Amino acid sequence: MKFHFMGVICVAALWLSAMQLATAQSYHQLKAEEFRGVPDINSSDKVAYTNCFIDFNYRAKSEKGIYRLTCDIRLVFDHDKSWINKRKVLSSQMMDQILNHEQGHYIIAYMEQQELIRTIARTRFDANYQYQASNLFDRVHEKYKQLSIDYDEDTAHMLNHVQQHSWDTFFRKRLAYMPPPEIASR
Repeated sequence: MKFHFMGVICVAALWLSAMQLATAQSYHQLKAEEFRGVPDINSSDKVAYTNCFIDFNYRAKSEKGIYRLTCDIRLVFDHDKSWINKRKVLSSQMMDQILNHEQGHYIIAYMEQQELIRTIARTRFDANYQYQASNLFDRVHEKYKQLSIDYDEDTAHMLNHVQQHSWDTFFRKRLAYMPPPEIASR
């Protein structure tokens, strides 16, 4: 099942299959050459589009009627669907601003992935774990979908430099104080 949202311009996908360990990749800094998709020339107000999705796989194990999920929750940046319209980029400073704004969308998706890892690790499920896991994923996803919409509205898609700076500060603090994923399994 796929969830689409334009604000974050990320796509989250929920695939259910068996995996053994709860894992997360480290944070990733985006680079211009990673945006290999074809720009939407009909989009007059957009200079860039970031597409990522969360690959969420799990295996359930029952013990005395309580189910624990062992998960693999990966954030994937889709190089071929992400794009920057380089015809609209007028300087290297503008490219830096575009990459900075798009990095914010990636950070929001990264925060979603990290929250999913921690929440799943702390949750005890019952026999209805498939519904509960899907519902948990949906709840967390909606929270970050709205955060992404707020980000684009507040920054006017990076054009409001004061608000962009505020969001950049928020993101730096969130990344600095984010606990390591290993804590989730304790």
